[in-house]
Amino acid sequence: MLGFIKKDLLMIKSNIKILAILLIIYVVMAFQGQMDLSFLLPFISVMIMMSTFSYDSYNKWDAYVISLPDGRKNSVKAKYLSTIILIIITTIIITILSFTISYAKTNMIDFENIVGTIFGSLFATVLLQSFIYPTIYKFGPEKARIVLMTIIFCIAIIGGFIIQYVDFSPIIKILNFIETYWIIVFLIAMVVILYISYKISEKIYDKKQM
Repeated sequence: MLGFIKKDLLMIKSNIKILAILLIIYVVMAFQGQMDLSFLLPFISVMIMMSTFSYDSYNKWDAYVISLPDGRKNSVKAKYLSTIILIIITTIIITILSFTISYAKTNMIDFENIVGTIFGSLFATVLLQSFIYPTIYKFGPEKARIVLMTIIFCIAIIGGFIIQYVDFSPIIKILNFIETYWIIVFLIAMVVILYISYKISEKIYDKKQM
């Protein structure tokens, strides 16, 4: 399994130059107040990991995986572990840059606001990738893009209906509780969501016909 993780990390390394250029552009934009750098986290993480699935598909990775003992399970586990490693690294980088930019612009660090925004972006990243991975394992990276676009469109329609006709007062009470213990709630939720996604992906990939 360590070999699988190393493979994904080497794929990520091959995109470092492009990512560095994008990061520099976004840092400049953040200095100019045109964007919040913390929202770069979901974009980078999703884009990089999606590319590893495309590389796997192009190089017929599945044919090699099924020839190994527990190859399918280890491959899925390695993909999720690689994702966690990438999320941790990008979170650290974005946090340092956000603190640096905040201090450079205002001579102070808005710690609470920056951490809150980064945690929100981090949760969105985990939620998005937890949804994307089982879809990719089920349909492949190319078909998954079409499926995801369709699902997002449907969610937007359903969301618009819910906003108009659903009573949100019970949800507001829950949000008040989360506001007090939000870090613990977010961390637990992210772990649970990732684990559920991992088990679904493992089951799908284990039964998939190559």
